[in-house]
Amino acid sequence: MTTTPQAARGDDERDEVELSPLFARPGEATVLPKFRLPGGESLPDTAYQIVRDEAMLDGNARMNLATFVGTWMDDHANRLYVESADKNMIDKDEYPHTAAIETRCWTMLADLWHAPDPDHAIGTSTIGSSEACMLGGLALKRRWQHARRAAGKTVDAPNLVMSSAVQVCWEKFCNYWDVEARFVPLTEDHRVLDPAALAGVVYENTIGVVAIMGVTYTGMYEPVAEIAAALDEIQRTTGLDVKIHVDGASGAMIAPFLQPDLAWDFRLDRVASINTSGHKYGLVYPGLGWVVWRDAAALPDDLVFRVSYLGGDMPTFALNFSRPGAQVLLQYYVFLRLGVEGHRRVQAASRAVAMYLAQQIEAMPAFDLWNDGSDIPVFAWRLRDGHTTNWTLYDLSERLRMKGWLVPAYPMPADLTEITVQRIVVRNGFSHDLADAFLADLTAETAFLDSLEGPLPARAPQPGFHH
Repeated sequence: MTTTPQAARGDDERDEVELSPLFARPGEATVLPKFRLPGGESLPDTAYQIVRDEAMLDGNARMNLATFVGTWMDDHANRLYVESADKNMIDKDEYPHTAAIETRCWTMLADLWHAPDPDHAIGTSTIGSSEACMLGGLALKRRWQHARRAAGKTVDAPNLVMSSAVQVCWEKFCNYWDVEARFVPLTEDHRVLDPAALAGVVYENTIGVVAIMGVTYTGMYEPVAEIAAALDEIQRTTGLDVKIHVDGASGAMIAPFLQPDLAWDFRLDRVASINTSGHKYGLVYPGLGWVVWRDAAALPDDLVFRVSYLGGDMPTFALNFSRPGAQVLLQYYVFLRLGVEGHRRVQAASRAVAMYLAQQIEAMPAFDLWNDGSDIPVFAWRLRDGHTTNWTLYDLSERLRMKGWLVPAYPMPADLTEITVQRIVVRNGFSHDLADAFLADLTAETAFLDSLEGPLPARAPQPGFHH
């Protein structure tokens, strides 16, 4: 049955926008349609006010502890954003200097991630990490196809190995590009991908393994070096040479500054490509992602298109065509503004707040921590066994939302779906003072729920969490 627009909107939603007397002007309508183009014009101040008034009803970004996406930049960045909003990143001929800055940014990332020769690595900006993951996966698939054909073998039924806690973009990749998703389930003992499990799921049709630096559900790092070692052993015993793509959507902009001795990047020969989100811990407004390959050999040349700019040659590899160039300039601004030491200070401040919150929540009788925020500034907790049967973390999430705090509750991934957790993401701008304000509300709402004399009505099953 086809859903009508009215049914999708809800029967009680009005189809018109009424202007208050404040906006009434001679010759201007006082009612504008919501779902059809108005027949005539309105003054810019009026149109602006209507849009602004509705947008301000969204949640307070500073109190949104659900999202990884950056919600704050300084005044100089905001000015730069407005001044460069018209730049189209794909038009490298019209905006050659923005194109050059894009190249500088991913070359900086290649260096930050210890590429053997950063100047000869290759990368690109993207709309976000989802596009970057798609590109990384496509390169793995195409390299596998080339190797199989060169050996006179079929290219049927490719598969990609990853933990069940991957972000949904990897499920999309496998669906869109006809790749079997082979998931390694999480367990209580192995809360991230278990390298020992790879021997049972990697075989000749495996195009690669995805390792996550900052699992979406909990913020934990997967052990990339141990995964690489397990694949080394698989190659020793079977001859299969399987590469790693590191999904560093969050952690690739944390680990270089807070865990510089941790080997997870191009220091490991098996790592072919890495992606990150410029709009997460890259400290830029949405939407911006990056993907970098360790060298040109890691990205099959038949996936790369070439355009001319400034009389030279610019390789380009992306799914989207026209897209904003402003965020690329904002990333370059952040790189220049903070440098290595500034990034270390900003990310350390966020992690300190996350670990402080985790410590305080762990001390509350109602909760058990899943992790403590010591990887990226993200942590999760669950309701302590036996604490109560009157309420759940979904009820607590709703109570916190009434105070303005967005703190999601959701089931863990496959084989752990009976466990429900809540998660907090600490971003730049969430201070110790705001953390104390949140803790006060968390304490009060938990006490309210604990005071209930009977159970709240049962809630419908909740969907998995995919943000």
